[in-house]
Amino acid sequence: MANLKEIRNRITSIGSTMQITSAMKMVSAAKLKKAQDAITQMRPYAEKLTKLLQSLSATLDASAGGAYSEEREVSKVLIVAITSNRGLCGGFNSSITKGTLKNIAENYSDKEVEILAIGKKGGDLLGKQFNVIETNNEIFDDLTFDNVADIAQKVMDLYLDGAYDKVELVYNQFKNAATQITQVEQFLPIQNTEGATNSNVDYIFEPSKEEIVLQLIPKSLKTQLYKAIRDSFASEHGARMTAMHKATDNANELRNDLLLTYNKARQAAITNEILEIVGGAEALKN
Repeated sequence: MANLKEIRNRITSIGSTMQITSAMKMVSAAKLKKAQDAITQMRPYAEKLTKLLQSLSATLDASAGGAYSEEREVSKVLIVAITSNRGLCGGFNSSITKGTLKNIAENYSDKEVEILAIGKKGGDLLGKQFNVIETNNEIFDDLTFDNVADIAQKVMDLYLDGAYDKVELVYNQFKNAATQITQVEQFLPIQNTEGATNSNVDYIFEPSKEEIVLQLIPKSLKTQLYKAIRDSFASEHGARMTAMHKATDNANELRNDLLLTYNKARQAAITNEILEIVGGAEALKN
């Protein structure tokens, strides 16, 4: 059994760890509220924009969607993996890595695959097996639509230039603080939206329906990427808050066990000292 000094040192060390994990939990909880409000407010707009684009596109020829709708034979794929810059958030980052590897193994095992990482962890983990063309770590320092739109435009330009035949997003969708759902979404080409038209509604379009669709497509793609990053950002803080809460509880339980062990060892040491004193006193009598 460890001596009393070693146990005291361990109790002190665990107490310090508890302070850190508790502080990280509170910080993540504060950031989560803001991130959750942002994605909750954005989702209706993003969904409405997507439905509007689908409704318009469904009434047009496939060619009207422009180059972004062009279906090609897939030989080279770009996967945009959205993770975080830091760890200590449970299985948040590993779920993206596993989801990406599973998607590649099931669908693109015979294709050339490259990664565009948003978040340092994704670049580090996936860079061991695939070519990471770019890592955007600074995006979370100032997460705005304009900054994300620049990344989306780069991806769109690469697709138009023929560098890739297909682009997919892999990210964690925020459900609640304890639950994040790994999503794989096709980004480019824009998927067919058969049946999305509403025959009961007759609109007058100005300018033409084709021009409206061509203007909406880039905006819709940028919004899709922004929503995915916002979802991931909220999921990260939810996962970190949950992980730090569990870490604090586990540390508290371990500290209590050590305190019990310490008290037992201290009691045993005191008992031994008393027995030695009594034994010495008895020896003197004799």
